[in-house]
Amino acid sequence: MANRGPSYGLSREVQQKIDRQYDPELEQVLVRWILAQCGGDGGSAVAQPAPGRDGFQQWLKDGTVLCWLINSLHPRGQAPVAKIQASAMAFKQMEQISQFLQAAERYGIAATDIFQTVDLWEGKNMACVQRTLMNLGSLAVAKGDGLFVGDPNWFPKKSQENRRVFSEDKLKEGQSVIGLQMGTNRGASQAGMTGYGMPRQI
Repeated sequence: MANRGPSYGLSREVQQKIDRQYDPELEQVLVRWILAQCGGDGGSAVAQPAPGRDGFQQWLKDGTVLCWLINSLHPRGQAPVAKIQASAMAFKQMEQISQFLQAAERYGIAATDIFQTVDLWEGKNMACVQRTLMNLGSLAVAKGDGLFVGDPNWFPKKSQENRRVFSEDKLKEGQSVIGLQMGTNRGASQAGMTGYGMPRQI
């Protein structure tokens, strides 16, 4: 974790609320997937992390694991992150995290679903990091390009497009129907109404 003093009052409440969103079960699924996707322990640059939120954060903090992960989802020779190297320097670690985030956005993750670099590097919002990785896994399964490694049931299925094409006749038919959202004039009458501007009889 970065050198931050303890938070108090409202800041502390907000941080505790964010920390409660972290899912230990999802952490286990993500660790299994990342190890499988990056080649497991044998001969891979990716090793097993220590269990728990802090262990998960330290494992991903330097950005190397994330870069190996995003590269493994691309065909050989098309890896988005060209140079991956472990470094103890903070700016190098943050640079690698931001390279992963840019590659994830190009891969198809919505910008609103991507965590900020400080969320991971300072451990401010590890639940958001989990959501980004879960969305990445779901997208990798949905692409079906054969590069996903692991169990597809680990991730929720992405909705697929279901385009419908109607003929011109069908579309014209629909224009003559008054939908009930627009109200109805059934049962309406002008009985008892007087002309506008006429005095009321008392």
